[in-house]
Amino acid sequence: MSPAISDHRSEEVRATIDLPEVNEQLNGKDATEIIAWAYENFESNLVMTSSFGAQAALMLHLVTRVVPNIPVIFIDTGYHFAETYQFADDLAERLNLNLKIYQANISPAYMEAKHGKLWEAGETDDEIVANLNKYDRLRKVEPMQRALSELEAASWLAGLRGQQTSHRSGLQTVAKQDGRYKVHPILTWSQKDVYEYLKANDLPTHPLYEQGYKSIGDWHSTRPIGADEDERAGRFKGLKQECGLHLPTSQEEGESRDASML
Repeated sequence: MSPAISDHRSEEVRATIDLPEVNEQLNGKDATEIIAWAYENFESNLVMTSSFGAQAALMLHLVTRVVPNIPVIFIDTGYHFAETYQFADDLAERLNLNLKIYQANISPAYMEAKHGKLWEAGETDDEIVANLNKYDRLRKVEPMQRALSELEAASWLAGLRGQQTSHRSGLQTVAKQDGRYKVHPILTWSQKDVYEYLKANDLPTHPLYEQGYKSIGDWHSTRPIGADEDERAGRFKGLKQECGLHLPTSQEEGESRDASML
């Protein structure tokens, strides 16, 4: 990896980064080179996120080989599967992760007392999606925004892949969201690429993966899928594909997130 650049240079790059030029520059680069580019440009203001989902070990291993002590943000909704918490603990120990756990300001019990079980609320698809979005804002988006602010993140690495959702298929390697840069090192990876990396590096999948859970979130909004279903079909009752963490917190975000099968 290239040596870290000075704080002065890092601030200068953040202020002058040209997204079309950078994306052209990174076109065809492998994931490790993209991560190294991000670190060279953002240094201590670079973070990564992990949901400790089905194949989370891939990004955690890939990134920490280049930036060993990078802050890893884990949003604990209070509703993860027990297996997810154990998976997070196991990977944190195995990869020596600098784990930063953030939770919503309102506890699960308080939220349910005030708003009910939002994942069960609604009669029509529109009402169900609106309540799921409210849940996401309370339990995921708010603590994520707080994490990014407290950790002074100028950029964050996310393991999104273009094959996962229609929204993600339109992303670029480097994008901007809410004033911060997002870097997607494995955006062009296929499921086969993911499998081969995990196998080559002897990395585990989530304990529920072999039981048909291909995309894993909260226990109340995740189900196993059939062999012919898309990997995100088991999330959010099949009514939407994004939880809001990877969408801008703007009017456009609301419109996008409310759209069925975003």
